[in-house]
Amino acid sequence: MTVTTGLSGNELFCLEKKGYAPGNIVVGNSVHSLGFVGSVSSGFKAVMGGEIENISQLVSEGRDTAYRRMFDEAASHGAQGITGVKNELILHHGNIEFLSIGSSIHTINGQPSSPLFSTSADGQELYAQLDAGYEPLGFCFGNTAYSLGVRRGFSGLLKTLGKGEVKVLSDMFNHTRHLALERLIAHAHNYNADAVLGIKTTIIPIGGMIEMLMIGTASRQVQTDSVAAKADEIVTSDMTNVEMWNMRNLGYAPMKLLLGTSVYSLGFAGGVRSALKSFVRGEINELTQLIYSARENALSIINDEAKAIGADDVVGVKTYVYQLTNGLIEFMAIGTAVKKMPGLKTISDHLPVQAIVVDQNTFFDSTQQNSFNLNLNTGNNSIMRGVLSRILLIMFAVFIVFFSHR
Repeated sequence: MTVTTGLSGNELFCLEKKGYAPGNIVVGNSVHSLGFVGSVSSGFKAVMGGEIENISQLVSEGRDTAYRRMFDEAASHGAQGITGVKNELILHHGNIEFLSIGSSIHTINGQPSSPLFSTSADGQELYAQLDAGYEPLGFCFGNTAYSLGVRRGFSGLLKTLGKGEVKVLSDMFNHTRHLALERLIAHAHNYNADAVLGIKTTIIPIGGMIEMLMIGTASRQVQTDSVAAKADEIVTSDMTNVEMWNMRNLGYAPMKLLLGTSVYSLGFAGGVRSALKSFVRGEINELTQLIYSARENALSIINDEAKAIGADDVVGVKTYVYQLTNGLIEFMAIGTAVKKMPGLKTISDHLPVQAIVVDQNTFFDSTQQNSFNLNLNTGNNSIMRGVLSRILLIMFAVFIVFFSHR
């Protein structure tokens, strides 16, 4: 029979080496509306700031419904697994469509060898995961929808008059971002997994709010690493499976995804000085020091946690800077703690070249510039725009007060 698959030639090569043949693309979707009552409730909570629970729940239910329909379609085709699972969110005139899509695979002999599994890994990444000794069980995700809020925003505005970390906002962002990770782990527990691999984190704007989404593959270790501190703890890693294969080949096992975030303010006096300096070519020392301090604080959070769990290293650390409201800056750091373990090895001594070749995109739509670029870390002048906007607001207030007393 003719097969319509999203797998590339490189993926097909790798999967054949592990005993899999391609199946058809499978799709599931669900369109949801928040409803009037939910809209009022979420609007009130958005004003207060922090997580907006009913939005988090709505999005979670929509994603799960779409995934279940995709899973059922694959099961009806007698598939062994679903690879490259994507769980997207699309806005349609106020309604939200949740779309799950992946490529089914079958065993080469046509007989399922185990229950149907699903994974966010593509064919190349799945090869690396299997060869590193991890069996995929199911696609899993965790999310949280949150808002900075007027209350916390106003509190943050007052604190921006002083230079340094805005602790109340740092705590809020650390809490909301860790909620997504906690829910991802809870989802993996449903599969009786002992690891979540290939975690990807995406920040998605939803109508004035923000969703933080983490997806990964709940997995089981064929060769136990024993790196979890307790029997019920789950290993988490945002390394790609190819990276994990390389680390395991060197004798290192993943332990835990570490996440640290800090929110800093330049302060009123520093804002005025940096604004004036921006008219003259050269370094703006106040901004340099602010971003440096925020970066050091975020990195120290993950360093301290790595020491607490007995990790040897934190690898693949990625850092992101975001411009928040009121001229505040959030700095976020993410990485995976690893530990050297005796006796670790991969099934093969070397990965085939087909497992590491990057597939080239052959379709380009020039009318949709960055149409699926959901990373909010954009804008070279956003920090300065925030500083200048605050200064203009303060100057306007002084102008009103001056003329009101004449």
